[in-house]
Amino acid sequence: MAHFAQINQENQVLQVIVVGNDDCKDQNGHESEDVGILFCKKLFGNETNWKQTSYNSNFRKNYAAIGYFYDSVRDAFIPPKPFESWSLNENTCTWEAPVAAPAQKDDNFISYVWSEQEHNWKIYNHSD
Repeated sequence: MAHFAQINQENQVLQVIVVGNDDCKDQNGHESEDVGILFCKKLFGNETNWKQTSYNSNFRKNYAAIGYFYDSVRDAFIPPKPFESWSLNENTCTWEAPVAAPAQKDDNFISYVWSEQEHNWKIYNHSD
């Protein structure tokens, strides 16, 4: 199965669909993104814009999801920026906090959440 992301004029992902392998094969039987895009356009209209995405993140850095953006310079799907203070990791195209998250302990009731106001991680106790 292949996965394709529909993107709008601002390169924001609108939806991700699954396309059968046979609908992505060229006349020689090889999988082709262009053939898959033509199949998607046949279903949703010629004016739609599509990019193939990898469920295993084998290409385009991240698996696309609704609200992600396609960056044509990086040829990558990038999630929305979660906090203003976070920066983009150019290698993974994911957002990173300015302070590394604390190591997670083997406690099912405690996790850490980012405090944008304090620019640090806070303990969140799930049992409260």
